[in-house]
Amino acid sequence: MNDTHKLVNDLSEQVSRLVRDEFRLARMELAEKGKHAGFGAGLLGAAGTAAFYGGAALMAAVVILLARVMPGWAAATIVAGVLFIIAALLGLIGKNQVKRAGSPVPSETIASVKADIDMVKERSRR
Repeated sequence: MNDTHKLVNDLSEQVSRLVRDEFRLARMELAEKGKHAGFGAGLLGAAGTAAFYGGAALMAAVVILLARVMPGWAAATIVAGVLFIIAALLGLIGKNQVKRAGSPVPSETIASVKADIDMVKERSRR
C-alpha cells in the first residue's frame, strides 16, 4: 500500500512539473510570436491609414470630375451618398459574419480538456 501511495505521489509531482514546464514553454513561445504579431499589426495599421488617404484623394478626384458637369455641391452629395450605401452594405455583411462566428469560447477544446482530466483521475484511482 505504501509503494502505491509513493507511486501516486511521484506521478502527481511529475504531472505537475510537466504541466508547469509546458506552460512556461507556451508563454515564451507566445511572447515571441506576440512581438512579431505586434510589429506586423502596426505595419498593417500604417498600410490601412495610407490606403484611407489614397481613397480620400480618389474620392476628391471623382467629386472634381463630376463638378465639371454639375454644381460642386451636387457632385459631393452624390459621392457621399454612394459611399454611405457602400458603408451600410459592408456593415451588414460584417454583422452577419460576426453572428456566424458564434461564441468566442473554444467549446471543443474545453470538452477535450475535461475528458483528459477525467481520464487522469480515473487512472490515478486504479
